[in-house]
Amino acid sequence: MKRRVNGSSTYAVDTKFGSNNTVLTYDDGPEPTRTIEVLEALAEYGATATFFVLLSRTRLNPSLVGEILSQGHEIALHGIDHRSLIGMHEVEVFERTFRAKLELEELIDQPVRWFRPPYGHQTLESWYGIVTAGLTPVMWNVQCGDWVDAINEDYEQYLAEVREITKPGSIILAHDNCASKQDGAQDLEVPKFSTGKLARLILEINRVKGFSCSSLGGALENGRLLRKPWFQG
Repeated sequence: MKRRVNGSSTYAVDTKFGSNNTVLTYDDGPEPTRTIEVLEALAEYGATATFFVLLSRTRLNPSLVGEILSQGHEIALHGIDHRSLIGMHEVEVFERTFRAKLELEELIDQPVRWFRPPYGHQTLESWYGIVTAGLTPVMWNVQCGDWVDAINEDYEQYLAEVREITKPGSIILAHDNCASKQDGAQDLEVPKFSTGKLARLILEINRVKGFSCSSLGGALENGRLLRKPWFQG
């Protein structure tokens, strides 16, 4: 199969027309308690976000996906489960990703545009399988690291890169859940920090800087995708 480009993936948004959007994204959900905490924080700030969901979680919490959408947020795909795509043939990546896309679209009754590979792991083969399934890979340029030491309640360690944001258009990676063994991931400890509190801190830091947090789709109303080759694993 012919490659069209060299694995370019979205990592930020080039804003224009005076847009001041920072893109806020959440992975590994939905999960009733932690996702609801995030939704409450977003509502308080009048912000939106893009939620990269796992089908292993949406099957358990289909009504919560509807709640995310009803509050004006965006649903994107993180995978059938949280297995790394590294080592999979592009045909296998295409087949599992395309099936997941169709299932998620049937659940939410609207198209799904974005995909974030679990762990951010990507090879040229997995990238091609994703784009052939009709999805755009979306990565990030700011991360909270809220999965690395999820039992730590020192919020400042999660905010270091957020505090360094100097201009709109950054894509922030945060989590409204922590993938576990049931999702095909390593069995991590359940987070002790409050996802709602962390969300409020992220939103407040951006507010003070003069930025508004929005979903990726919202940011693209006055901007365009910035892409670069992304191979990690």
